[in-house]
Amino acid sequence: MSMSKPGWSRRSLLKTGAAGAAALAMPAIWSPARAQNKRIVVRDDGGIYTQAYSAIYYKPFFEATGIEVVGVQANAEPTAQIRSMVEAKSYTWDMAKISRPAILMLTSGDKPLLEKHGLENDPVVASIPKEYMSEYGVGTNVYTTVLAYRTDAFKGRKAPASWKDFFDVANFAGRRALRKHPFDTIEQALMGDGVPTGEVYPCNLDRAFATLDRLKKDVSVFWTSGAQVEQMLGSGEVDMIPTWVSRAQAAIAAGAPVGIVWDQNIWGLDSWSILAGTPNADACRQFIKFASDPKRQAALVKYFPAGVTQPEAFKHIDAKLAPDCPTFPENIKRGLPIDAKYWLDNQQAVLERYNAWLLS
Repeated sequence: MSMSKPGWSRRSLLKTGAAGAAALAMPAIWSPARAQNKRIVVRDDGGIYTQAYSAIYYKPFFEATGIEVVGVQANAEPTAQIRSMVEAKSYTWDMAKISRPAILMLTSGDKPLLEKHGLENDPVVASIPKEYMSEYGVGTNVYTTVLAYRTDAFKGRKAPASWKDFFDVANFAGRRALRKHPFDTIEQALMGDGVPTGEVYPCNLDRAFATLDRLKKDVSVFWTSGAQVEQMLGSGEVDMIPTWVSRAQAAIAAGAPVGIVWDQNIWGLDSWSILAGTPNADACRQFIKFASDPKRQAALVKYFPAGVTQPEAFKHIDAKLAPDCPTFPENIKRGLPIDAKYWLDNQQAVLERYNAWLLS
C-alpha cells in the first residue's frame, strides 16, 4: 500500500489550464491550408492532461519542428467519431489518445480505421516495452483501478489490503461503493473470491456474480463518475471504494485521509494512434517520437502521477513521487493487465447481465 506523496497540490492535479480551454474552443477540420500551416489536431483527455501535454509535448514540439499541435477533448472512447471522420475523409483530428479496446474496435474490420505507425525500429520508440505497443498504437499512459479507503474509518483496526478484504464484510465492516459498470468490477469480484491474477481471464461470470451477490446489500452507492468518487472520499460518505487511482490521489491532494491499495491493481493502456488517411500522418509520427522521449514523459509528473511507458523515465522522476505512478515497477508487477480482447468480444453480454443484476 502507498499513500500519495505531497508533491501534487489540488491545484496542480485539478486545474484546467488556459491552453486546454483554448484547444477546446478551436475544433479544426482538415483543409489544404491546415496542412500547409503544419498543424495537427490530437484528441486527448482534456483537463489536467491537456494542460500537461501542452506544456510538456505540444509547445516544445512546435518550438522544435514548427508543427503546431492542438489538443481537443472528446468522448472517452471516441470510436464512432473516428469512424465517421475516416469514412468521410473529413478530419477533425489527425490522431487520438485512445485505449487498447478502442484500437481493437477500429482495426478489426477489413479496412482498418487507423494507420500503422511503423515506428517499431525508431530508437526511442523501440525502448518502450512490448506490452505497451501495438502496430496501430504507441503506448503513452497506463491508467489503473485500485482499492481506496478512508484511513480514519480504520483507525485502531486492520485496514483493507486486497480485493478479498473489500468483499469480506464480516472482518472489514464499512460503507462500500461499487462502479455502476462491469468493467473492472467483474475482475475485482473474481480476485475478491480468491482467483489469482493470472487466472482472471476468461472471466467466470457465474463466480463473479455470486461474489457480487454476497456484497450487494452492503453497497451504499453505485458510482458513475470520477468526480463523484472524489466527492465521496472527501466527505467520508464511503469507507472503501474501487476507483481510478488518479481520483484517490486527487482526494489526498485535497486533504482527505485516504489510503491506496496497489496490490491487484487493474491496469489498462492509452496509446497515440493515427487516423487512417489523414494527410498529416508523417507529422503525427514525428510527434509520437518526440512524446516518447523518457525525459519528456518524466516531466509529466510535475502535473500528475503519470503512468509513463518508458522505463528510463523513472531515472528522471523524484524517488519520493515515483511510487505513486501506475507503472512504478512494484505497482505494475502486482497488477492485472486488462484483457482488451476479452472485453471486445464479451462487453455487450456482460453489460446486459450486469444491468439486470443492478435491477434485481
